[in-house]
Amino acid sequence: MSAFLHANWPTPPGVQALTTQRYGLGVSKPPFDTFNMGARCGDALSAVSENRWQLETTLALPSPPRWLRQVHGTAVAVEPGFDEPEADAAVTTTPGAVLAILTADCLPVVLAARAGGEVAAAHAGWRGLCAGVLEATVAAMRTPAAQLIAWLGPAAGPLAYEVGADVFEAFTARDGRAHLAFLPTRPGYWNVDLYMLARQRLLDAGVRDVFGGEHCTISAPQQFFSHRRDGQSGRIATLAWVA
Repeated sequence: MSAFLHANWPTPPGVQALTTQRYGLGVSKPPFDTFNMGARCGDALSAVSENRWQLETTLALPSPPRWLRQVHGTAVAVEPGFDEPEADAAVTTTPGAVLAILTADCLPVVLAARAGGEVAAAHAGWRGLCAGVLEATVAAMRTPAAQLIAWLGPAAGPLAYEVGADVFEAFTARDGRAHLAFLPTRPGYWNVDLYMLARQRLLDAGVRDVFGGEHCTISAPQQFFSHRRDGQSGRIATLAWVA
């Protein structure tokens, strides 16, 4: 199995975007087996360091990834360094600066200028998505929204991600259309389509060309980590950079 899932979009000139998969590389032991990218999920740091080294060398990355300290918020790091700023999205126009987002059911979103030259990566769990992390990311980019394209990476899918009234009410209170992304399963619970919610938010922010959204982390244990499925798990990484 390949260790990488490349973005399925009309790739802008010079832009690279991909997500790691669970197997194919890596040395982590269960339940973090094997290609875990997360350093704060309980895995041995020595294993994570080796996995990240394999990531860099196998892909021949132009520089080490700029990891973030993600907190399910809306802060955007513009031109982040290597100090792991507290943020849930990052933007760069610097050639060779590799942005990185960690997920294990939350939605990774890559944005890029259609003409190349600028990329962003956002961590859109339901809290950050509801609070506006995608809108904040679009606003932080130099490229006008109408000239951006987006790729939605692997996340908890609409047939497997069940949520309660707190999530339903948080979204529908902000936007009446959001109810279209919720399918009742039992009293007080719904399956939620994060991909639909992200598309709604991106469209409102002016981004019309959105791709991806076909992979469910919960339903694919041989491809992806899933906190919802396994409780304790590793993390996949979504990377984006301008060559």
